[in-house]
Amino acid sequence: MTSGPLAGIRILEVGTMLAGPYATMTLADLGAEVIKIEPAAGEISRQVSDAYFASLNRGKRSVCLDLTSPDGREQLEELATDAHALLVNLKPSAIHRLGLTYENLRRINERIVCVAITGFGLYGGDDPAFDYVIQAATGVAALTGDPQGPPTLPGYSSADNSTGLTAALGLVSQIVSGRGGQIDVSLRDVMFSQLNYHASAFLNGGTVPVRRPFGAHSYYVPAQIFGTADGYLALFITHDRFWQVFATEAGVEGFTRMAERAERRDEVLAAVGQALSADTADNWEKRLRPLGVPAAAVRTLPEALELNPDVIVESGGFRTIRCPINVSDHVPDYRPAPSLGEMQR
Repeated sequence: MTSGPLAGIRILEVGTMLAGPYATMTLADLGAEVIKIEPAAGEISRQVSDAYFASLNRGKRSVCLDLTSPDGREQLEELATDAHALLVNLKPSAIHRLGLTYENLRRINERIVCVAITGFGLYGGDDPAFDYVIQAATGVAALTGDPQGPPTLPGYSSADNSTGLTAALGLVSQIVSGRGGQIDVSLRDVMFSQLNYHASAFLNGGTVPVRRPFGAHSYYVPAQIFGTADGYLALFITHDRFWQVFATEAGVEGFTRMAERAERRDEVLAAVGQALSADTADNWEKRLRPLGVPAAAVRTLPEALELNPDVIVESGGFRTIRCPINVSDHVPDYRPAPSLGEMQR
């Protein structure tokens, strides 16, 4: 077993709640040394619960600094002299006021990479920008939910998580370049980027995306959730080979071409729905997966974790979800989340 691919990389984090801490925890899982800089009272997510904090901060170290004081800023600059990167997620005004930018820190470390995670950009103002607000503002919420009901949101923080991973990618990319610099990642930009094909369809053809029942895909048919004799099944059929195999197993005739299935969406969905009602979701999954057809029964998180115990790891007495990046010859050292200010002891 070798050390992680980011061994020897030191990253400072001034992060709160989710996006920033998730970014740096992923980097810590890959071998980076992450030093979490917290106020005396601790980063606010410590107040949520110990399990919540552990899920986003394992493998880090903690130091308490008052960045509003000259002494605290001086200590941060000392840490920054030999750090490869500083990742911050605060309001833009606070980032500038506290000097947590490349423009300020380059005088002490020209090769440091400074990453700012904000709602609307490092120069985009301080408007409130929490995950759910961004999903509403960028069109994500309007695309989610039953078309006959109100817009809704995913059951997890998709904007924060996606932005954290994007920021981590930007940080590593700039380190690889060998140059210091400022990386500016906003929740707004990330969520617009994730609406890629929807945005392209509108910008280039005027096609306005709409909510469809059961989360149906805009292009592929059938690709959505279906009711069965017991439970719900997610079925995602794209090309004609998938359809041929599914139709043979389910006893559905016709609709052999992708374009035809899109044009006759309602007829296809009616035929597929009737066929799937003859068996349970679990049984359909067992029947279709061996045939190579993308299908899965809709499960609760507890049910999914029971079936996938390999994704669970233990760190400091807390069971958390392992790093999703699997590197050959590297097993992450899932160390505990840091106690507050442990580096000062």
